[in-house]
Amino acid sequence: MKTEFTEVSETRKHLTFEVPAEAVDAEIARVAQAYSKRAKVPGFRQGKVPVAVVRQRYKEEILHDVTHDLIPRVVGAALRERGLEPVAAPDIRDITLAEGRPMTFLADFETMPSIELGEYSGLSLRKQPAVLEVGAVDRALEQLRERAARWLPVEDRPADAGDTILVDLTRTKRGRLIQLAGEATPADEMEGKPEKLENVSIEVGNQANPPGFNEQLTGAPVGATREFPVNYPADYSVPELAGATVDYEIRLKGIRRKELLPLDDDFAKEVSDLDSLEALRSQVQQDLQKGAEHDAEHKLRHDLLAELSGRIKAVPEALVEQEIDRRLEEFLRRLGDQGIDPAKTEIDWQEFRERQRGPAADSVKGTVAVDEVARREGLEATDEDVEKEVAKFAERSGLTAAAVRARLERDEAFDRIRAGVRREKTMNWLIEHANVT
Repeated sequence: MKTEFTEVSETRKHLTFEVPAEAVDAEIARVAQAYSKRAKVPGFRQGKVPVAVVRQRYKEEILHDVTHDLIPRVVGAALRERGLEPVAAPDIRDITLAEGRPMTFLADFETMPSIELGEYSGLSLRKQPAVLEVGAVDRALEQLRERAARWLPVEDRPADAGDTILVDLTRTKRGRLIQLAGEATPADEMEGKPEKLENVSIEVGNQANPPGFNEQLTGAPVGATREFPVNYPADYSVPELAGATVDYEIRLKGIRRKELLPLDDDFAKEVSDLDSLEALRSQVQQDLQKGAEHDAEHKLRHDLLAELSGRIKAVPEALVEQEIDRRLEEFLRRLGDQGIDPAKTEIDWQEFRERQRGPAADSVKGTVAVDEVARREGLEATDEDVEKEVAKFAERSGLTAAAVRARLERDEAFDRIRAGVRREKTMNWLIEHANVT
């Protein structure tokens, strides 16, 4: 068998193959013999069909099976012989196959490039101080007050700024007619069709309300109806409304006002299991301090990865595509958690993937660098390390460790868990051996 190796780039490689005709014919004969034992051909008993008849009748199927049986064995042997380890299955193309002739094809694949990390022990890193901003505790307490606010019904006055009103509304997008086949047709299927919404909550005075809403609804009493048009600006954040005119009919059903609880010991008991405002303030400060320390640690690790990934010149495109796929799946999962149907969004998914390409490449470079440090330093995730990670996940999810372990085995995720633990150990090793100021 003849092979020719071409190094297209630092990561992409080509192997061209020429399998001798006699090897090809032997494989065709073997597959045809197997077909003859199970082939059903009119005029012959099953298992007694002559091989010549089988080879003629099932020619395309036999050549297909030869291709899918022979090529993986040939490619695998050539890769092992040259010590090549593709990061993904090779792309096989330009196949030529016929009886009595050599089979030729090309295997296109990517491998990891040589990693030049330089000196990675003793890196100089700067850790930002975990200091709370002035007034951070007071702002956090105010946010707690907002979340614990009580909404009381208003019956003795009309709606005012800061109130939340309950309404039924009908909106109709004005039709812009276009000519199709001589007939006037709405340019948008939503135009001219009233859309009714019930029990909608609106905060009067909120700057995020559509244009004109606050002016129309301020001063409206319960039971009142307001009819008015809204001219949306061309750069409005909702694309289907940008530049459109929509007629609204709104019937006000109820008014509620927000009442903030006073900051005292009773408030502390209301929003926590603490007995005093002083204890609540202390707890909030501790939580904020932990958050600041977490942010400082996260920034330190981010800077460390940026330093290492900057030393990696190239990574296989296949790994970048896998990372983009992972990011896309995570984004879709978040949309699902919010009850958003991705099919009904106006997201350009190809553009989304392209925007992720740069960050994904940086992420892959960081992972490659950390894995290389782990290899050089002999850092591994032990079975005990993996079991601890399983126990943590079980505690967070409320499942038993056995249930989590069964799920990981079902999803074949243990290798991924082990790799993640090894990388975490490696990051800790790098920080321990860094000069952190």
